[in-house]
Amino acid sequence: MAKKKGFDVTEHELVPEHEVLSEEEAQEVLEEYDIEASQLPKIKSKDPVAKAIGAESGDIVKVVRESSTAGRTTAYRFVI
Repeated sequence: MAKKKGFDVTEHELVPEHEVLSEEEAQEVLEEYDIEASQLPKIKSKDPVAKAIGAESGDIVKVVRESSTAGRTTAYRFVI
């Protein structure tokens, strides 16, 4: 019996681009906004997108959304 292919959540049209930041990139973001990582909005490590991109607890994830009204926006999430 052939193994069933899984659904790649990152390819769905409603899922914005997610990227795990390197330690250096994460530090730059925290310094730019003068915050601690724990002050960022949270995303669980068990979230389907977090799992798909290999995000682990303690990582910071960059989320880039396209919008017809706001254009391209960037947000950050702290993985818990």
